Amino acid sequence: MQVSFLKSAALPEQFPPSDRPEIAFSGRSNVGKSSLINRLINSRNLARTSSRPGRTRSINFFSVGKTLYFTDLPGYGYAGVPLNVRRNWKKLVETYLKKRSNLKAVVVIIDIRRKLGEGDLDLLNWLKVFQIKPIIVLTKVDKLSKSKARRRFDLLSKELIKEGFGPPIAFSAKTGHGRQELWEKINDIV
Repeated sequence: MQVSFLKSAALPEQFPPSDRPEIAFSGRSNVGKSSLINRLINSRNLARTSSRPGRTRSINFFSVGKTLYFTDLPGYGYAGVPLNVRRNWKKLVETYLKKRSNLKAVVVIIDIRRKLGEGDLDLLNWLKVFQIKPIIVLTKVDKLSKSKARRRFDLLSKELIKEGFGPPIAFSAKTGHGRQELWEKINDIV
């Protein structure tokens, strides 16, 4: 599978044409979005990773073969970025989610070690209102022991189901755990 960086867009008019299905990736800053994308496509550094949160400041588009786009959205919830920059990100992301006719699903990425945040639930509820399918992924499962990861997975799954969402996928960018299951969900949607 040939995957390549297509472009960064800081304005809606910079988005590529809506000529193929698109899957977006979203989550809090420093949740492991870029690492998940890289593991999913078996690349070490196509999507830029950083130890500093808030590095993705535009919407990054990737061409996956000739049939699909992946989109890396700026992270939410990071307070170290000036308020006006965060407002611009929010406006750009909202415009993207509302207007992208080829958007098939949003992979909502949540760190398994953290509680569901207000931003996570806001995004999931917003997607529900606009009838955009979420694929919920709990990342960083390799950072916990197997028993603790199972307990956290069960706890977050119950919470998500109680909120009206489907069960999540456990994922590790380090080991590749959950990669096949995520690809299956994406393929079922597109």
